[in-house]
Amino acid sequence: MILSWKRLALSVVLFLLTLTGARLVWLDYHMPDEQPLAIGGVLDLRGWDMPANRTIALEGEWELFPARFDLPASEEVGKPIQVPGIWDGAFPGRQGEDSIDYGVYRLRILLDESVRETFAVRIRDVKSSSELYVNGRLAGASGRPAETTDRYEAANRPYTVTAEPRQGAIELTLRVAAHHERAGVTSPMRFGFADTVERQTSLSIGMQFMLCVLLLMHAAYGLILYFLGTRSTALLYFSCFVGSAILSVIVADDKLIFQLADVPYSWYLKSIYWSYLGVAVFIPPLIRQLLPEYGSIRLHRWLNVAFAAYAVFVLAATDTMLRTTYILLAFWMYVSIALALIYLYKAWKDKQNVIFLLLAIVGILHNMGWARIKNYTSIDVVYFPFDLLTALLLFAAFWFQRFFETNARMKQLAEQLQLEGRRKDDFLVNTSHELRNPLHGMINIAQSILDDERKPPFEAHRSGLGLLVDVGRRMSLLLNDLVDAKRLKEGTIQLQPRGVRLQAVVPGVMGMLRYMTDGKPIRLTADIPDAFPPVRADEHRLIQILFNLLHNAVKFTKEGEVSLRVERRGKEARIMIADTGPGIPEHALERIFEEYEQIDPDAGGSFGGLGLGLGISRRLVELHGGSLTAASAPGQGSVFAFLLPIADANEAPNEARHDPDAPLVTPAEADDASDAVAAERETDADAWEGVRPRVLAVDDDAVNLNVLERILTLDRYEIVKATSAPEALAKAEAERFDLVIADVMMPHMSGYALASALRERYSLSELPILLLTARNRPEDISTGFRAGANDYVVKPVDARELRSRARVLTQLKQSVGDRLRMEAAWLQAQIKPHFIFNTINSIAALSALDADRMRGLLEAFSRYLRTSFDFRNSDRLVELKRELSLVELYLYIEKERYGDRLRVEWELNANPLVPIPPLTVQPLVENAVTHGIFRRARGGTIRIRTEESDGGVTIAVSDDGVGMDADKLRSLSRPRPETGEGIGLRNIDRRLKQQCGTGLHIRSEPGSGTEVIFRIPK
Repeated sequence: MILSWKRLALSVVLFLLTLTGARLVWLDYHMPDEQPLAIGGVLDLRGWDMPANRTIALEGEWELFPARFDLPASEEVGKPIQVPGIWDGAFPGRQGEDSIDYGVYRLRILLDESVRETFAVRIRDVKSSSELYVNGRLAGASGRPAETTDRYEAANRPYTVTAEPRQGAIELTLRVAAHHERAGVTSPMRFGFADTVERQTSLSIGMQFMLCVLLLMHAAYGLILYFLGTRSTALLYFSCFVGSAILSVIVADDKLIFQLADVPYSWYLKSIYWSYLGVAVFIPPLIRQLLPEYGSIRLHRWLNVAFAAYAVFVLAATDTMLRTTYILLAFWMYVSIALALIYLYKAWKDKQNVIFLLLAIVGILHNMGWARIKNYTSIDVVYFPFDLLTALLLFAAFWFQRFFETNARMKQLAEQLQLEGRRKDDFLVNTSHELRNPLHGMINIAQSILDDERKPPFEAHRSGLGLLVDVGRRMSLLLNDLVDAKRLKEGTIQLQPRGVRLQAVVPGVMGMLRYMTDGKPIRLTADIPDAFPPVRADEHRLIQILFNLLHNAVKFTKEGEVSLRVERRGKEARIMIADTGPGIPEHALERIFEEYEQIDPDAGGSFGGLGLGLGISRRLVELHGGSLTAASAPGQGSVFAFLLPIADANEAPNEARHDPDAPLVTPAEADDASDAVAAERETDADAWEGVRPRVLAVDDDAVNLNVLERILTLDRYEIVKATSAPEALAKAEAERFDLVIADVMMPHMSGYALASALRERYSLSELPILLLTARNRPEDISTGFRAGANDYVVKPVDARELRSRARVLTQLKQSVGDRLRMEAAWLQAQIKPHFIFNTINSIAALSALDADRMRGLLEAFSRYLRTSFDFRNSDRLVELKRELSLVELYLYIEKERYGDRLRVEWELNANPLVPIPPLTVQPLVENAVTHGIFRRARGGTIRIRTEESDGGVTIAVSDDGVGMDADKLRSLSRPRPETGEGIGLRNIDRRLKQQCGTGLHIRSEPGSGTEVIFRIPK
């Protein structure tokens, strides 16, 4: 249950009261109930019983002799000054920040004459160097006070001195020097019996060491978990935060840093600033990493920049400069705490365990507050470690609760996963059973047709039926793997071992794999001596083991050899399958035998399969009493070896015959396959008229490509095969295709990605895409359509369905191309009536004025009409000179009509015989004249430019007419305009993209004319 605001506030208040109460009890135990105060430089303890287990603070009015370095005489009287406190008021005229302020404190402690015990004084914080004299004798020092800078040495180390009463009094004289403001005796000195002072000092130091050790252990645990675990950034921030807390402990109170190392005063001062800065820096990111789902606060980034700059400043600054920025450091610390509280506020409504982090922050604030109080009061007795320790435990409690929650969630998920695993196994087993019956039926039917001697199949069909049987058997073995995986888990597989001759088994297994080597330069070899004895094995399971291992080797070998060798080792046979594939990293040699594990496809080879074969093979070998091992190295191939027992002499081996020298693929089978294809093409010679449709088939499995080729060649397609999506993209870029048929599941780049890449260049009608997928869920099909596919076929593919869908898509593509060409011809044929009327009127007018010009215009108009209605306008390509002649006729007519309002410039630098799509230049020129030049009263100039380079021919039509604004240009680029405007330009653009790969490039500005460019590649 999430805490409400009231309960949260009440929890914080109770926590604060508990910490404060604990600290007050601690102080009450170590401090006397009451103590006298010094007045006028005298602390009168006469008649007052000094507690045996307590110390008192030497606070009150001391005497101060400012700017005095020698010890004052007893009759001299100094200025009264409050101790603890700073002495800045005693030095009104400082000479600069490098000057030295020095002076002498004095206090007389009056005791009863009967007191003979030895006393001690504990000095913790005197800024910044001091020497303590007891009854005129130097008893202890920190640093070296001096009158000049060259002799002065700052230290501020805590120290303890002993003092014995002389004539009922102890005179303490403290010489102090500092070269900065806010100096003097800033922390109370403790006074008491020597053993009491020593005991309290040891206890205080022990508490600080204990806290540092506990903090150090947690920091070490955090770093160990970070480097050995999940590399959680929160652990790293936690360790850094705890490290900063440790530094803050050893530089405060009894200043343990001086007991650990001889640290110069300046670095001690920098350590103070770095410790508090570290606490401020690491708290907000720690909270943010613990609650990552609640985002980040922009102020956090700027605060990190400020912290980094301040850390650099601390490194370079002098002591005096540092002290002037102490308030800034304190301010940033509280800003950091506030930022952490903001993160907690964003999370408290959703996470109950945020209370632990909140209370930890409160504990840190409590420690900071009391640290400020201790600096200016006498309550600092023995170090109180429990607020920081409590904050540390609260952080640990947060992690423990999160661990318990995560552990409980993991247990629940593990149970669900086990349940889903069982359901998955049951589903796969049921699915394999449902698929096995029709699959075996198809295999049996195909085999029965092959074996029918009364009505044998045509020779052209025998190879296809043989391929069907082999693919079916391969599929059957995969289905058996699904069943066997569950049966091996349940331990229900029963072997029927007997003598098995490897010479009879291995060729059959390799025969099932021969089609996997199509398109790959791979040799399948077997080296089994004729005299090699039979092995004791379950023949069916041995075939399964060999098939899985050989199948795996062929799948991941691009070129080279896959070989099987056997050797005898005593009473066992060692069977080795070696390949020249990419190899397996050492760390993956055992992982590949785990269930559903796949080798990283980047290692080479194909990607696919169920990831069950190797694991099943190892367990089956173990059931035979042997062992299966793998040896491999990247780039050096792999060797899988397993041991089987040699059969006893009384176990009869199987009697299957085989020819050990028979090739894997006979020449007759190869000839049958080619004859079958040729016969099918002759049978359906009239299936397509004109150019044969070109189909790009994409699949990473050579068997699937062969099946596609055999199915589609029946319809006179020209098949181009690609074994990967990148190869298909390269071929689509270089060649023209009418259809792409691609498998969805391919390594490195899926069929979805291939379709998306093709759609960047071709529209749905310009290049149809048919996807083959084994999954027919709505989301899978929707993904294919969103990627740009026109249609899909679910595997296993029905041949008639595939042929029908391919025929529809290729006919669609051809009909769209025909429609575009006819549309262009139609657009050209639709000569605007006012153009005809104006031309006729011009001819009539010239008949009365200039008969020669009239005859020339009439001839040009006649040729223009004949060219516009020419049937060749529906061709795919025409010569450039024909297109330019039509442009010349059009411009001649318009120039006769408008005279000097139309000026024409020609820059023809290309081969006039270059083929280009028809009716591409003339519509651009007419559009430039009508909508660009003639909309200006003064007319303008049109420029037709052709340039030829190694890459092709560039054609540009430009004018200096009215131009177009950005909105008009965008409307021309829309695929489906709301109006009929620009349909001619869009038709040209689509035809150019379809036939040349790129469309029109239009540049225009209002008042500056328009330029239209397109490129015809060679």
